[in-house]
Amino acid sequence: MPSLKDLKNRINSVKSTKKITKAKQMVAAAKLRRAEEAATAARPYAERMEGVLANLAAAAKDNPNAPKLLAGTGKDDTHLLIVATADKGLCGAFNSNIVRLARERIVKLQGEGKTVKIICVGRKGFDQLKRLYGSLIVWKTNFVEIRKIGFGEAHEIAEKALELFEAGEFDVATLFYGQYKNVVSQVPTAQQIIPAIAPGASGEGGAPTPDLRGAVYEYEPSEEEILETLLPRYVAIQVFRALLENVASEQAASMTAMDNATRNAGDLIDKLTLDYNRARQAQITKELIEIISGAEAL
Repeated sequence: MPSLKDLKNRINSVKSTKKITKAKQMVAAAKLRRAEEAATAARPYAERMEGVLANLAAAAKDNPNAPKLLAGTGKDDTHLLIVATADKGLCGAFNSNIVRLARERIVKLQGEGKTVKIICVGRKGFDQLKRLYGSLIVWKTNFVEIRKIGFGEAHEIAEKALELFEAGEFDVATLFYGQYKNVVSQVPTAQQIIPAIAPGASGEGGAPTPDLRGAVYEYEPSEEEILETLLPRYVAIQVFRALLENVASEQAASMTAMDNATRNAGDLIDKLTLDYNRARQAQITKELIEIISGAEAL
């Protein structure tokens, strides 16, 4: 049985941990509100762009001169997986769930004889994927030194993906991230972004978007010229939205995890305090027995 000193040291240690988890929970709660507002504000623009893209795609899908970003390469032998996770831990299973979804896709594609390449966005995803799939990672980046993620960071990732696509390095690109639903629900999501597809056509989740395919528009210049400009921006916008969703999901998961950790620390402190009191009572009883026994011996 641990000594009184050991129990007291353990209680003090758990109390210190409880203070840390409580502080982390409060920080995550403060950051969550801003992150949630940013993610919510980005959705209407991204969804409206998806609707316009669906309209343009419907008009240009049978056109032999349609941009390659829309029509694709005509094959799907090589897949690029863009796995976006957080740079920090202490957020429960948030990072692991996204990586697990990506791993399942990798296993499925390799089982079908496809070639897989990976872009890692965030340190935690890279740390988990490099153990088994380090040879498949073609590029990685993180935002450790960036306090607030902006469109510039998303544009850099999109530019890298588009550069690889233009070089013929892959046929299909899929983006993996955590879609923010609410404080207790963050859904790992896979969204195909290259070649661009109509909203909901992939069957892989994502936010519902307005269907504008029935609308009639006159375009100046032509649909093909608009798509040449719109499609690269569409890819960047989808990456940007995924990053914002990730930030909100990370803070929500962190707040929940730290709240659970704080509660568990409180329960452990109560248990250790009870053990400490019992051990102290037993020690006092033993000392009294020794004193009484000595007095009777005299």
